[in-house]
Amino acid sequence: MTKKIVVTGLGAFSPLAPNARGTWEALLRGESGARSLTNQAEKYNIDLPVTFAATVKEDPAEHLERVTAKRLDPSSQYALICAREAFADAGLTTDAIDPERLLVDWATGIGGVWTLLDAWDTLRERGPRRVMPLTVPMLMPNGPGAAIGMELGARAGIHTAVSACASSTESIFNAYQHLQAGNADVVIAGGSEAAVHPLPIASFAAMQALSKRNDDPQVASRPYDVDRDGFVLGEGAAALVLETEEHALARGARIYAEIAGGGVTADAYHITAPEPEGAGASRAVQACLEQADATPDDVVHINAHATSTPVGDIAEYNAFKRVFGDRVDSIPVSATKASVGHLLGGAGAIEAMFTVLALHEGMLPPTINLEQQDPEIGLDVVTEPRKVDVKSGDMAISTSFGFGGHNAVLGIRAY
Repeated sequence: MTKKIVVTGLGAFSPLAPNARGTWEALLRGESGARSLTNQAEKYNIDLPVTFAATVKEDPAEHLERVTAKRLDPSSQYALICAREAFADAGLTTDAIDPERLLVDWATGIGGVWTLLDAWDTLRERGPRRVMPLTVPMLMPNGPGAAIGMELGARAGIHTAVSACASSTESIFNAYQHLQAGNADVVIAGGSEAAVHPLPIASFAAMQALSKRNDDPQVASRPYDVDRDGFVLGEGAAALVLETEEHALARGARIYAEIAGGGVTADAYHITAPEPEGAGASRAVQACLEQADATPDDVVHINAHATSTPVGDIAEYNAFKRVFGDRVDSIPVSATKASVGHLLGGAGAIEAMFTVLALHEGMLPPTINLEQQDPEIGLDVVTEPRKVDVKSGDMAISTSFGFGGHNAVLGIRAY
């Protein structure tokens, strides 16, 4: 029997704010988290072609115990901070839940890149005896999930999804499946990324994926705009607490929304470029709707992947046309990477959080920096916060697509 899976807790550590509520409110105000990387330029003395990114708003060291922070890569620091927030937001405590019924499904796209590259510098400059003993646990991609699991005593399982920019959407869908299978009563799902480092920046820039608007970073991410020239690299994390409706109601939890289903497919087309007609992406959307027992007509909102790349935005639009047909231009679409940047493995989680809050509060978040919409993309793009009358059962989707041809879609229903 299919169970109803609900969201009861939210957490974030983002370029807009160090928590979920602050991030959401800054998003609605139309703020941008993009900023210049003056400190990195001075530290590494490297002439990078892109000198800005959407970095986290606050130092994670201000939110963690000193010893804890020292033992974690920034990707794990962000994860632990927002998981703690989401767990508390759900009204949960470690002594109120059976640890063998608590599970973590976390995601990252790259992992502990800062730890890895700093350790390599230390090895070359100071020798092997000065390399930290915890280097491997800190750099491994499952480090963030493990940090959360150990903190909360999650003994039902700690899983890690690594599917590039689709990673944390997959982790939330995995959480849905864990709960459907009866593997746990509560799952903490989400994703984190901390890859704002000269090497990833240089690599993304070399493949012409990043915007080069160094003179005005806050307007650099401009999904669907005729002048879009690439994404803005972001960092941060978001966490969602999922549980069965039965478990949530039994403990009197507040319910934000329902995770109604998901879809995961692959393009098997190109390591970085999306399949241009959106065939694989559209199959993921269709699979999500089928699992949610929904039709395209039930969808009232889309939080799009919309990275602000010339090729990617068109391919996603083509996918939407395949699914929604003539109705594609009447569904309100938000492209929130314009505000928070592209969090890579954390992107799907923070955008799922935005989709949950949009339905919960009846307010669709804006897409900033859209000055002249590409005439080839016929979407109803939300450019100012839009109040909507959300009815119980209304459906929204959040889409994520990643290098390697990964496609992941979540179906979220108003509760």
